[in-house]
Amino acid sequence: MCGITGWIDWNEPLALRQPVLEQMTESLAHRGPDASGVWISGPCALGHRRLSVIDPENGAQPMIRRADGTEWVIVYNGELYNTAELREELKARGHRFATNCDTEVLLSAFIEWREASLDRLNGIFAFAVWNVREESLFLARDRVGVKPLFYSLPREGTFLFGSELKSILAHPLVSPRVGRDGLAEVFAIGPARTPGHGVFEQIRELKPGSWMRVDRGGLTVRTYWRLESREHPDDETATAARVRELLRDAVERQLVSDVPIGMLLSGGLDSSALTAFAADHFRRSGLGAVPTFSIDYVGNDRHFRATAFQPASDAPWVRRMADHLGTDHRNFEIDTPELVDALTDAVTARDLPGMADVDSSLLLFCREIRKHVTVALSGEAADEIFGGYPWFHRRDLVEAGTFPWSVSLPVRTAILSEEAKRWIDPEGYVRQRYEEALAEVPLLPGETGERARLRQIAWLNLTRWMPTLLDRKDRMSMAVGLEVRVPYCDHHLIEYVWNVPWEMKNAGGREKGLLRLALKDVLPEDVLQRKKSPFPKTHNPAYTDALKKRLLDVLADDGGPLVPFINREKIIGLFRAGGGAMDAPWFGQLMGGPQLMAWLIQLDHWFRTYRVSVTSG
Repeated sequence: MCGITGWIDWNEPLALRQPVLEQMTESLAHRGPDASGVWISGPCALGHRRLSVIDPENGAQPMIRRADGTEWVIVYNGELYNTAELREELKARGHRFATNCDTEVLLSAFIEWREASLDRLNGIFAFAVWNVREESLFLARDRVGVKPLFYSLPREGTFLFGSELKSILAHPLVSPRVGRDGLAEVFAIGPARTPGHGVFEQIRELKPGSWMRVDRGGLTVRTYWRLESREHPDDETATAARVRELLRDAVERQLVSDVPIGMLLSGGLDSSALTAFAADHFRRSGLGAVPTFSIDYVGNDRHFRATAFQPASDAPWVRRMADHLGTDHRNFEIDTPELVDALTDAVTARDLPGMADVDSSLLLFCREIRKHVTVALSGEAADEIFGGYPWFHRRDLVEAGTFPWSVSLPVRTAILSEEAKRWIDPEGYVRQRYEEALAEVPLLPGETGERARLRQIAWLNLTRWMPTLLDRKDRMSMAVGLEVRVPYCDHHLIEYVWNVPWEMKNAGGREKGLLRLALKDVLPEDVLQRKKSPFPKTHNPAYTDALKKRLLDVLADDGGPLVPFINREKIIGLFRAGGGAMDAPWFGQLMGGPQLMAWLIQLDHWFRTYRVSVTSG
């Protein structure tokens, strides 16, 4: 994994602007701590930070190859899981390779097939290729958006791109301005950001499954991959077998690495399945015990409170699976002071206020994992693909008429000032974005009723909620130079399960029932039947106390950047009420009252540190 950035300017040659390019590139040093490279020629400037995973001795970027009478230059962030197959096919077509890295294979594939090469790629990626003769830049992003890619057109004839917002904000032509829509994304949509929206006024995001071409004629954007709805041909037994086959294949492909690799293990269904496949692969390959990693919090053994949403602590289940599979396991405990301090570090990693301690705890977790391995596999996306969340199963959430994780919008907007509510119009903005999302759903002809509605819910999850968690995992892991791979995001698996009827996905009347069937002989029965539990949070009252103290300091600043947007009296009143008032679901199931306080602290830090200015346009 790496960080990429670049600059096209038809107004001036960029040879004398290398310091700006270097500043943009160095802003991504955390994504690529192993090496740095820049390349400038005429109107094009490209920058790269490298995290060496495959063929560490070679594969420096920007990488240059000559073919078809021109030079091609690539910067690339990602991993291709079918590198070996592509290399053999390209060799048969006359290509020769000087390295074993996937960067060279990707560049050769693009030279051979141009944009049609995207259909052949199995992996996670964001890349840019400059054609010197044509003076054109081609950019693309993987099918489901595991790897990020942002861009900006700050003035006519100028184009900027980067793996993270900070690399574009490092350019002098781009200012950290937000308008009404940007504020609505932050205050109303919350962490589940609208695809393509960069929050800052001058910045956009290339959507998943899309490519872009930039040349003197302008900018062209196209979608190269989208889900298609069709009748599912297989019965339940064949479907479960196919799911198991696809998942095992995804895991084994993603275990390829020339540096140490491990697994995130929570003891839940999703991570346990990946770890079981990985442990089997390690044994068959003579690699010994697979390294596994889990997270907990100091004091959770005393303070944990079971709820319907979080029915049990992960700790005993982690030990159950680590012992069962014979993994080389390490558990990391996070204490309250470091969790609070990391809230602001998480903002810097994401460039936006995010998911409060759900972000900061993952950042700390990844920092510890990075001390032992460079690559890890994680269980994101299983709930979105197989229907694991409560909003697939609760009638009130299925029929909510909005994003099902965002039914608490009226509660959340109650903390806004009246002026902010009038200007942002959070209810209207969310309604507009929800209707836009529903209009995208690839309908199945003749499908009606509950099946049709649950297809809509699945679409919302895959295109609105899942990117939130993928963004979180990418930014928090890459902030410490850890590459995290997500086997459930394999596009073959997603395409197959998308068309499985809901009754089959919900086999046995259980959330992720189909996945449980597919793993019948892979996991112990008690783990197989364990109820879903989310990413763990601290239950230590000292955490809430520390948040209150820090937030009260923020609220006491009459000149603070939050003052125009929030109702300070309302928030302080929530503190005084305590109890149920602070347990409200502020941003859906993952974010209750303490997360609201942490989010406000993050928001204040974002406004101050990024020097965010608000425009009235």
